[in-house]
Amino acid sequence: MNSVRKTPDVLRYTAFSDDPEGGNPAGIVLDATGLSDEEMLAIAAEVGYSESAFLTAPSERAGSGASDAGRAYTIRYFSPKAEVPFCGHATVATAVALGERIGPGDLVFTTQAGTVPVTVTREGGALRATLTSVEPHIEEVAAEDLAEALAALDWPAGDLDPTLPPRIAFAGARHLILAAATRERLAHLAYDFARLEALMHRLNLTTLQLVWRASAEVFHVRGPFPVGGVVEDPATGAAAAAFGAYARELGLVPEATVLTLHQGEDMGRPGVLTVELRASDRRIRVSGAGTRIPA
Repeated sequence: MNSVRKTPDVLRYTAFSDDPEGGNPAGIVLDATGLSDEEMLAIAAEVGYSESAFLTAPSERAGSGASDAGRAYTIRYFSPKAEVPFCGHATVATAVALGERIGPGDLVFTTQAGTVPVTVTREGGALRATLTSVEPHIEEVAAEDLAEALAALDWPAGDLDPTLPPRIAFAGARHLILAAATRERLAHLAYDFARLEALMHRLNLTTLQLVWRASAEVFHVRGPFPVGGVVEDPATGAAAAAFGAYARELGLVPEATVLTLHQGEDMGRPGVLTVELRASDRRIRVSGAGTRIPA
């Protein structure tokens, strides 16, 4: 007798907001056991969000102790077009979904980018998740690649903030960071999708992180994501972690500080990402609220 595979349940949560209409929505499959890559990609495409997360519970994990039992997972992330090594907002959304089912506490996610610890806490009746990135790094941007990115965005070089130099930053995924000199420049985003997508594939970028500095510790950001088949990501946790590493590496902020990133306002889906830097640890912590999106 031929067995019929049950269609997995897909949850829908938003991250970096406690309002279902804010933040960045993610699809979540809490038990992806037996799903092929093609099936996960098809589910992500059907859900249509910038990312969907797929969990399996590993049978064993090196170094696991009794305190890890039931709280260690392998997680994979798919956009509607491709798999990505790490996704911050889907991590936060998934952690909140798990927290509702197994309670607050520490989780361990094994991603393609490395091990990502996540802590879920309850604050004022709501759940909040904090992820700790893999070891970050930044690198220079070739002049010709910067010129191509600006051409695809239709941003004159003179519209960049000279105090925040362009860099590629990594904290689980690669992001090109470009800083606008004005809030108005950031607000106007109308880019050449195919041209930017081609450049991002060539440089192995997940998103662009477009930023404007509002004050010493507050930034507004936007995240074009054409390689995922999405014009813009409403709230990008992986890029927030990369930006934290960038800001510290270039001495733009104190070595130990907390940054607030506002994202999604220009899309009508406002979200808030909290980025914590610690002097004793090079990894970046990104936290935010999350909530279920009603069916």
